Amino acid sequence: MKSGPINNKPPEERELPRGKKGEYLVMLQLILMTGFIVLPVYPQLSGLELFKSLAFIRWTILSLFTGYALLLVALGLFSIRKSLTPLPYPTENNQLVTTGIYHVVRHPLYSGVLFAAFGWSAFQMSLSHLFMTGIGLFFFDYKAAQEERWLSIRHPEYNSYRHRVKKFIPWIY
Repeated sequence: MKSGPINNKPPEERELPRGKKGEYLVMLQLILMTGFIVLPVYPQLSGLELFKSLAFIRWTILSLFTGYALLLVALGLFSIRKSLTPLPYPTENNQLVTTGIYHVVRHPLYSGVLFAAFGWSAFQMSLSHLFMTGIGLFFFDYKAAQEERWLSIRHPEYNSYRHRVKKFIPWIY
């Protein structure tokens, strides 16, 4: 017979072993973000006249997407400041936030990263960065789905929230 403390908490409230709270997802996210930053621009169009002639449009796209990304991230961080954790697994004192920016989009932090990545891809006219942004979309979609499974366990009302509010792009997706 084993000795030691008995854990009478329900399964969803028991402490998960290392690696089961999304630590590997966070590590993979850091690798993908670093890869995006060091990824060479392909094709390299900076010397072409077309690239130079589209400078105003490129700067406008970059400004709009980066501004929107910063707004999403800032409002998202402000709204969940009490429950913020680097891991996708909700903290024990987690409160479900469905107001503010979370009334418009379920994952504004992930959305912000994706909008910024798309803005940079368009600014550089880089297919390699656009491809990496696509990989990022698939990654964040997977990570958000995992996070949502955990949130649904902790907050049964999350399922109705999920059906009302889009995941990444307000009113679209």
